[in-house]
Amino acid sequence: MSQRVFVFGTLRQGFPNHHRNRGRRVAGRYRTVEAYPLLLVGERHSPWLVDAPGEGLPVYGEVYELEDAALADMDRLERIDQPDGYRRRELLVIDEMSGREQSVQAYLKPVEQYLALPAGEIRSAPLSEYSLTLAGSYRPRPSQAPSAF
Repeated sequence: MSQRVFVFGTLRQGFPNHHRNRGRRVAGRYRTVEAYPLLLVGERHSPWLVDAPGEGLPVYGEVYELEDAALADMDRLERIDQPDGYRRRELLVIDEMSGREQSVQAYLKPVEQYLALPAGEIRSAPLSEYSLTLAGSYRPRPSQAPSAF
């Protein structure tokens, strides 16, 4: 069985963790239907999509179709079983090329993690898109070396 996953940060094509994304890209120009806070956080400048629909801006990203094994690998990368990890949630995206909305999975940070951030950890205002320029400041976790899978 396959799942469609919306990626907004380092797993996008051409970005630092794309080599870890084993999905098949679905053609289109996608953004979230609702606004969400997309922020750069911490000294690693990690992109966080905070699970606070209605706040922030509509967020642009890519949609990938993943088989179960590839989705499980992505879940491990996003540390969904760790207290400080992302949580995989369902949200709506729209393909601006076709106007078609669809429900997809996405990795979001719980709002409680965002609210618990120490002062000064947020490195950006809410963003509509994580750019290659911003990705230049990203630092992976030491355990995220390319040979991890």
